[in-house]
Amino acid sequence: MPILSFPSVSLIGSAVTEITKSAELQAAGMKAVADRTDALAAVSMMDLSVEAEAFGCEIRIIDGEVPTVISGCVASEKEANELSVPAVGAARTGIYVDAIAKAKKLITDRPVFAGIIGPFSLAGRIIGVDNVMFDCFDEPKKVEVVLKKATEFLISYAKAFKASGADGIVMAEPLTGILSPSLADEFSHPYVKEIIDAVRSDSFAVIYHNCGASAQYMTESLSLLGATAYHFGDALDMEYMVKNMPADTVIMGNVSPAAQFAGGTPDSMAQAVTELLEKCSRYPNFLLSSGCDIPPSSPWENIDAFFKASKDFYKR
Repeated sequence: MPILSFPSVSLIGSAVTEITKSAELQAAGMKAVADRTDALAAVSMMDLSVEAEAFGCEIRIIDGEVPTVISGCVASEKEANELSVPAVGAARTGIYVDAIAKAKKLITDRPVFAGIIGPFSLAGRIIGVDNVMFDCFDEPKKVEVVLKKATEFLISYAKAFKASGADGIVMAEPLTGILSPSLADEFSHPYVKEIIDAVRSDSFAVIYHNCGASAQYMTESLSLLGATAYHFGDALDMEYMVKNMPADTVIMGNVSPAAQFAGGTPDSMAQAVTELLEKCSRYPNFLLSSGCDIPPSSPWENIDAFFKASKDFYKR
């Protein structure tokens, strides 16, 4: 189950700038991916600028690239206290919720997962990624105020996806991957757990994603978050993560999106998949995936090779 969404633009003859503004195109892209692959689930466009834009952050949209946040909107504790929590539907959030509702009507043979950002990663964009790291030490109250408001919004956003028919969410919390374990325990994990506890059920999954190298030192606390599954990036030793996370929980990863999906070849992809499966397929809770969201420009020859290499491995 790779995090495969934006490469759909080449399948439907669209562009990244167009698909991020259209529920219809997003649903069509998800359907095109589902028709082309036998991925376990369909995953929505993983656009980590959507929620920050709703809070008032400035974003940059460049042809061929996923939108990014270029400036925060909170610089002081006073501004944090005055920050309004947007309603679901603000900016482009309504488009992404509507896209899931439309995708559910088109895709009926597998689960459909929406994507949301994690609370610390959202707070970091609201405050500024560089600033938030210092503020965890210098202005922790400011960070906590923003985190509480980010969490409040993300719970509402996840519930909106749930109401739209989504079978679950993939929560991307990449910024936590550069925190120390003690800072993650203070500024990320409690808020992630609050979101998971608010929305997870037997019929609604929450997949937690962390692609930072420091996640290897957080396995004990990550295990307590209560996610349905955990997804890790290619900066980590995947076998180490599978060994040190709960054996009764699905652990996913971690073929490199940049080195293999975007920059590799079908042959190098086959080698990467085979090497990863030789290490991790012996663990019954391991699920093959990309290490993160696959870049929009990734050649479909490489994506197809990912699925073929997995099939070939298990045939052997």
